[in-house]
Amino acid sequence: MKGDAKLIETLNSLLADELTAISQYMVHAEMCANWGYKKLHESFEKRAFTEMKHAEKLIERIIFLEGKPIVSNLREMHIGSEIPNQLNNDYALELNAIAAYNNAIKLAGDLNDNATREILINILNDEDKHVDEIEQLRDQINQLGLQLFLSTQI
Repeated sequence: MKGDAKLIETLNSLLADELTAISQYMVHAEMCANWGYKKLHESFEKRAFTEMKHAEKLIERIIFLEGKPIVSNLREMHIGSEIPNQLNNDYALELNAIAAYNNAIKLAGDLNDNATREILINILNDEDKHVDEIEQLRDQINQLGLQLFLSTQI
């Protein structure tokens, strides 16, 4: 099924966002593992795996729409040198993703491509969950203090 060129371009842009998120989360996960923060490592790694599934869905849809997935584009990554910086950088990444998915959902709806719209809505729901998870971690740091919070992540 031949898809709309603008929608395919938008899906490729989302794909670049997802591939960047995967890389950023994996670096943060491995940094946490290196520091001995097992729970944070698992949290970042789980988020990276979810982003991988998003990338897979976008690639599948681009191919279905007879487009060419572009996997060589990445956005600038923001690697945090400390846990609060990592969470702040990841939070910004997720907020940008939510805005991009909302715009893509509108475009798919305007083009009456409800199947693509449904895929994008499902991904958006995951991105909302990521924001909630990051907000919870940031709240815990604020309530417990960084040192006590980190002691719970071992």
